[in-house]
Amino acid sequence: MSNQLISSISGVRGIFGSGLNPEIIVKYVNAFSRLIRGKKIIIGRDGRITGKMISDIVSSTFQYLGYEVLDIGIAPTPTVQMGVELFCADGGVAITASHNPIQWNGLKFLSKTGMFLNPDEYKTMMEFYENSENGYVTWSEAGKYSLVNDFSEKHLQKILELPYIKQKQIREKNFKIVVDCVNASGSEIVPALLKKLGCEVIKINCELNGVFPHIPEPLPQNLTELASKVVDTKADMGIAVDPDADRLVLICEDGEPFGEEYTITQAVKFILGKKKGNVVVNVSTTRAVDDVTKKYGGILVKTPVGEINVAKKMKDIDAVIGGEGSGGVILPDVHLGRDSLVGIALTLQHLVEFSGSLSQMKRSLPEYFMSKEKVDLSSLDEAVQILGRLTDINKNENITTMDGLRIDFESSWVIIRRSNTEPIIRIYSEAKSIKEAKALSEKMKKEILNLRS
Repeated sequence: MSNQLISSISGVRGIFGSGLNPEIIVKYVNAFSRLIRGKKIIIGRDGRITGKMISDIVSSTFQYLGYEVLDIGIAPTPTVQMGVELFCADGGVAITASHNPIQWNGLKFLSKTGMFLNPDEYKTMMEFYENSENGYVTWSEAGKYSLVNDFSEKHLQKILELPYIKQKQIREKNFKIVVDCVNASGSEIVPALLKKLGCEVIKINCELNGVFPHIPEPLPQNLTELASKVVDTKADMGIAVDPDADRLVLICEDGEPFGEEYTITQAVKFILGKKKGNVVVNVSTTRAVDDVTKKYGGILVKTPVGEINVAKKMKDIDAVIGGEGSGGVILPDVHLGRDSLVGIALTLQHLVEFSGSLSQMKRSLPEYFMSKEKVDLSSLDEAVQILGRLTDINKNENITTMDGLRIDFESSWVIIRRSNTEPIIRIYSEAKSIKEAKALSEKMKKEILNLRS
């Protein structure tokens, strides 16, 4: 596993110095440059210790290829996405391994739209990668490099200019908020946004040194320090983001998780309360979004898992909001990408208008419970075969097969998806009680194990 390299439409990531080395980075940059065939590129990084070294390789390779490089430094992935749009660049590269541990790093590739590559673009890039060649220029044609300072201010300003965000109302609340940015790209920009909105900010793990103080994925079991600090300081909420700050996770004033699935649920409720329209989420997102959308007269469309799938569909149908149940909020008024900063602003304004605590706001939303299981298999081929047989067995149920197998029941659902990189089948189920959700997951897990025997 030490040489593992994971490649998908979300980019490439691997362990620094092993799966991810200079030769691999140069080869990917060459392939990406052949795909976009441009002259200007935006790059940014999430603050990991290895980020500057990789950034230097990426930047130099693009200059060798004749590109003008605009480097916005340490920045959230959504800030890099905005940079591509605002500078009218031909593409962008966010240097990040998202929520992976500290020894990992990677590259997320952005098209000229500021969105991730779609499946066709990714396929073409990988064909270039497998049949590598380069278009290096002479010394006189080498691209220029510029470091762009304080680009984060443009990101914040666009959020603060949203018509839904009433800065004066939020400031009057004097919210006390504890923030955990895992010492990565959100460490300065998240507190800066909160301070502009008049919040008292208590920072933990906001050193911007790239040393993760805990497992960086913002799950409740990794956020015990944040939860304790919220209770100890009598704060109104806790905020956690992952290293590249595209996912938002909230902790209620009582130290209990708000629930990453409910980050998008409350955002959808807030926006649909302001204007009617289409909503897009992936097939693994909580049914609470379905209920909220229906209540407000909206139309909900579901896509396969993956930010680009959600964002592209949002663009196609002119959705007013969308996202994923991993804490990802996408608001096209800012840009078509998951953005924790957008999520924070919407949450604060929603809480102002709700006139209650965060835990009370959570209880006002449709209540569901989710269970997540996985089954380890011997090979990717076995996963494909089992998923096919499961689909055939359940063909008379209310099924969806756009991304694995999803079966919808009256008040519950289950989705069985195979990993594209590991011999694993994942089982997510949701129901009105945790007991029912777990029972549904266990039932599907037994079916899978029976098919193996």
